[in-house]
Parts: sequence; structure tokens; C-alpha cells
Amino acid sequence: MSATAQAYSQAQAPAPGQASETASPLLEIRGVEKHFSLSGDFLEQLKFKRGKIVREQKYVHAINGVDLDIQRGEALCVVGESGCGKSTVARTVMGLLHPSSGEIRYDGQRIDDLSHKALMPYRRRMQMIFQNPYASLNPRMTIQQTLEEPIRLHHPDWSAQRVKQQVAEVMASVGIAADWGGRYGHEFSGGQRQRIAIARALAVDPEFIVADEPISALDVSIQAQVLNLLMEAQQQRNLTYLFITHDLAVVEHFGTRVAVMYLGRVCEVAPTATLFARPRHPYTQALMSAIPRLEDDRPQHIRLEGEVPTPVNLPSGCVFHGRCPYANERCRREIPTLIATDDGGQVACHAVEEGRIA
Repeated sequence: MSATAQAYSQAQAPAPGQASETASPLLEIRGVEKHFSLSGDFLEQLKFKRGKIVREQKYVHAINGVDLDIQRGEALCVVGESGCGKSTVARTVMGLLHPSSGEIRYDGQRIDDLSHKALMPYRRRMQMIFQNPYASLNPRMTIQQTLEEPIRLHHPDWSAQRVKQQVAEVMASVGIAADWGGRYGHEFSGGQRQRIAIARALAVDPEFIVADEPISALDVSIQAQVLNLLMEAQQQRNLTYLFITHDLAVVEHFGTRVAVMYLGRVCEVAPTATLFARPRHPYTQALMSAIPRLEDDRPQHIRLEGEVPTPVNLPSGCVFHGRCPYANERCRREIPTLIATDDGGQVACHAVEEGRIA
């Protein structure tokens, strides 16, 4: 167990809320892709090759055909190495980035193609906590102004007294002292700023929160406090989380389900206990083996061979085949899709489908 998870366990946080048993998910992501151009403007794309002028376009394939469902009341954790597309998924879900293709539905309504005005009612229901608490707060606004701004935006008919009352209530709920209101963001530590960022997200009473690595910039002891705060808010407010993180040991205690990403694709999705007890995808197995454990009989760390591919030039077939010890010719030419497993999860792996991995 990592130091973060140890501190988290010692804080004796309540168990996360259980996902509600509903037929339709709160959030549905279907075939979403996001590509970023590296080619510049039209003139920069023109190249002179073999006596001809040709147009070259290069793209970063950040996410490639992501399919995910998030049920009401659960905490879906998305994990993977840096550059796998986790944060791009989070920002695309929130509408900060427009998907290159695919669909995103919230409570049954497609939202990725809505105009800014049509999306406003969903802005109140969906809020985001950003990774860097030093950059996510406006340095020119006091904490009181920071917390009042989203309330005034989404509830223009509320009186000034009601707005201040709402701010006071949300500050108290996350452990912010009342005298913080007149101070500015630079006067607080990283943990205090992240509490303020959480309070801002909760100020409009959302039902869904995207937390993009909200603890990675914090000290270990502060990480435990912030995680406890997020879980308490989930229980008290019946929140649904999309939680982006690197720390698998934290995921083990926080998440209801886990989605593992590699090079812009989801390679495995499973309930948290299932994933940690029996990871199916070779990449997930390698990630699990890298978690520091105190037990003497823990499995040997799996060292992946091969060169890490680039999202600019994606490999054909399964994006993991160049580092996978189970890859065959089918893996090199055919992209795997998520298939259901007998333990309630999903995995995108030809070797698992064919029974080459037990």
C-alpha cells in the first residue's frame, strides 16, 4: 500500500456510495475520439517533396473510440500512465473540449453537440475539480467572490442574502473557516486551495463531479483529508464521480469501478474489488504488479518489454501489442473491442477472448 493510501486508511474515511441499480446510466460515452492537430495553419501544412507540393497533416490521437458508462451514485476511477488520455476524457465530458467524433449522453440527452446556451442547464448539474489548485482559482477574486460567482450565474433570481447563506453552508460542509471569505487564493496552502475548489464545485448542488487528479499536487497527509472530504460529500449529497488518478492504491479504497486506459483506449473496466483480485488485461496486470505491497508473497513485478508507442503514429491493431508478451498476428492487425467477462467486468484483449490468458 502506498503512503497516500496508508494515510487515507488511517483517517478512517467512510465507504464510498454504492452505484444505484438503474437501467440507464447517468453518463454514456460512445465511440468518443479526440484528435489534436500538429500541422499548424494551411501554409505550414504545405511541404515540397519529390518535386511536388504536398499537404501534410499530423494529429495527436489523444483518445480513440472510448466507450464508458457511469451509473448514478458510483465513483468510476480512470487510471493509466501519463499521456493515455485520462484528462482528455474528463475535459471532453465536461464540454471543455469538443470530441472529434462519437457521442456523450447525460441522463439520456446527447450533450456533445449542444450550443453554449443549450448546455448551460447541464453546467449546474456537472461540475469539475481541476488538478492544480494553484491555477484553478482566480487570483483577482476573494474566496467569497469565487464561491458566489457560480451561484449567481446559475441562480440569477436568488437574493444576495440567499447567495451568502448558500456560500456559508458549503464552506462549513468542507471545513472552510468563515473568515477565509475576504482573503485571496495566494494566501492559502495547496490543501486549503483544493478545499476551496471543492466548495466551488459543490456550491451549485451538482449531481455529477469530474475530479481530474485532485490530489496529485498535494502532500500525502493532505491527500487523505481531501479524499475523505470527497467521500463524505458523496454520501451526504448522493454524488456521482468520474475520478482521474495515477494512484492505484487510492483507487482500491475510493472507487466503485475502475477503467484502465492505454494510449487513448479503454482496455479494461471492472468493479474495483474484481480488478484488484483478478486483473485480466496484460497491461492491467503490469500496473497491479507495480503497486508496493507489504506482503511477502506478492507477485513479481512485471517488466514490460518493447518501445512505448506515440499517439502521433498509432500502431495497427491493438495499441498494446508491441509490449504484450501474449501478442500474436491477430493482435497486430485487429483492434480489440470490450467484451464482457464472467466476473462482471469488460476487457479488450484478443488473448483473453481466445483463452490464451487464464
